[in-house]
Amino acid sequence: MRRIITIIFLLVIFVQCSTVPITGRKRLNFVSDAEVLPMSFQQYNGFLKENTKKIISNTSQGRKLELVGKNIASAVDRFMRANGMKSEADSYKWEFNLIKDPTINAWCMPGGKVVFYTGIMPICANTDGVAAVMGHEVAHAFAKHGQERMSSAQIQQLGGVAVALGTNNNKNSELWNLAYGAGSSLGMLKFSRTHETEADKLGLVFMIMAGYKGEEAVNVWIRMSENEKKGGRQTPPEFLSTHPHSETRIADLKNYLPEAKRLAAKYNQQTSGSRD
Repeated sequence: MRRIITIIFLLVIFVQCSTVPITGRKRLNFVSDAEVLPMSFQQYNGFLKENTKKIISNTSQGRKLELVGKNIASAVDRFMRANGMKSEADSYKWEFNLIKDPTINAWCMPGGKVVFYTGIMPICANTDGVAAVMGHEVAHAFAKHGQERMSSAQIQQLGGVAVALGTNNNKNSELWNLAYGAGSSLGMLKFSRTHETEADKLGLVFMIMAGYKGEEAVNVWIRMSENEKKGGRQTPPEFLSTHPHSETRIADLKNYLPEAKRLAAKYNQQTSGSRD
């Protein structure tokens, strides 16, 4: 019985593998856009209703955020339409809002629903810094990281079922429990760090495509690191953190910057005919 479950489990994983554009990373995605996007839009609208009094999008800072967002979105849209992703491009309903809140945070839900908190604006510091954060957050949606996390949760549930339906062989059960446990804790943490690193790279390409200075992405994380030290924030060891350390991100971004510039130039040339 367990052998059959294992074979089915591996076949499902194999069939559902796809590739993240640009980075080429293999990903699992059991969740369709048709399932995710309506829920995403509904949750986004609910968030805005709950925070109506905090929305300051109709300010000079909010309008600057929206302009940067539209420029990044245009770059992503051009890339998708030039690379066989027209239906996905059509499904995006881009929206950018600024929330008055000291939290240092920003996020993008599937389908292009973006929120920045005013707390992150000093870290951004300038227009290119806003573009760096915007590119990173939009990249999460572009790479379908949310859907992949949902798919991973489904795999964990399948793994749990496989353990429960296993034979009474204690040694085999221990191995399955060990593998399942690693996937449920430290494995998931690394999975999240993979997403963050990928979003850094994709975001760098998109911001450069949109005409912003990629070097500022490095400076954003330098400022983030300085802010963490200033606040006396204790960061856990990287293998126990859901995000790479700022120092790791700074080094990775510096190393990837030449490649990001090359790719941005390539895609801008490729999509020149699809510009608005």
